[in-house]
Amino acid sequence: MLTEKEIITRSESQAKPAPLIFPTTSTEFINTLAHYYRGEMARMMSWRDRIDRTTNWAIGAVAAMLSVSLSTPNAHHGVLLFAMLLVFLLLVIESRRYRFFHVYRSRVRLLERNYYARIFCPQDVTDPAHWMSQLGGDLRSPHFSIGLSQAMARRLRRNYCWIFLILLLAWLLKTTTAVLQPKAGEAEFIHSTGELFHNAAIGYVPGWAVLICVLSFYGWVLYVTLKHREAQGELAYGEVHV
Repeated sequence: MLTEKEIITRSESQAKPAPLIFPTTSTEFINTLAHYYRGEMARMMSWRDRIDRTTNWAIGAVAAMLSVSLSTPNAHHGVLLFAMLLVFLLLVIESRRYRFFHVYRSRVRLLERNYYARIFCPQDVTDPAHWMSQLGGDLRSPHFSIGLSQAMARRLRRNYCWIFLILLLAWLLKTTTAVLQPKAGEAEFIHSTGELFHNAAIGYVPGWAVLICVLSFYGWVLYVTLKHREAQGELAYGEVHV
């Protein structure tokens, strides 16, 4: 039989939280760092796979829309406008995914640049307290390191600018071609601005309004791409990054 004092002592010892276990030796620290690096790398690759999947969707959608629109001269150019809208939606989704990817990539590069690089190049001395405190602060309070517009700019430079360019060229080809004989499928290029406006019209929407919307959209795409162009640093244009 336990006495009342022993029961109280045991209950207090069970209620007391166990002390946190931290690495106490260099071996334990290296093992912890290696496992953490593998975990961050796995999360980074998971989001990278999602990014590639969205790009594949965009390419597949564009290929399908082009095959429908350019198959015959009678096909309406509105299919290409819908393709532009669909690709823009995929661009927004991929930019959001890229922001998550960039969080984990930044942590991985922080470890590679300040720890693993020093193993292969010991003379490159770096204060470990700086990058370790930076990594610890990011783990305590995770936050996005880039904005949505900056993520859009990077995805546009890498892939989507070429997709939008192909869609624009296909749309210009459809709107600058006049069908002579619909049954025979014969067509030739237009000879006046009036014909361009007539071909660009969609239902009750005049052609000049459609043309202004398309040019405004591509002007915005060009503005976003050039505004957030990295000029220097690790993520400068031309460096290894996605």
